[in-house]
Amino acid sequence: MNITIDKAKELIRETNGRIFSSTFIKKDRTIRTLTCRLGKRYKSKTGKQAPYKAKEFNLLPVYDMQKKAFRMLNFNTLLTLTINKTNYKII
Repeated sequence: MNITIDKAKELIRETNGRIFSSTFIKKDRTIRTLTCRLGKRYKSKTGKQAPYKAKEFNLLPVYDMQKKAFRMLNFNTLLTLTINKTNYKII
């Protein structure tokens, strides 16, 4: 099923912390599949805030279930999304 970036954002928000996967292009131009979820809150070890707002750069902080760490999901390079065994292709 083909969807837009805005629809992808909406579907991810509706997961309510359930695990989903996405495929995107990393900065070094390699393709990566990320199994992640929302709902976990990041707490800085230094107490400092991020120097930028993720939404301003079309990013979404997610928790990587395989690496057990937080990652940024870039909607500008998002290729596919899988939620509840339903595959979506970003157009």
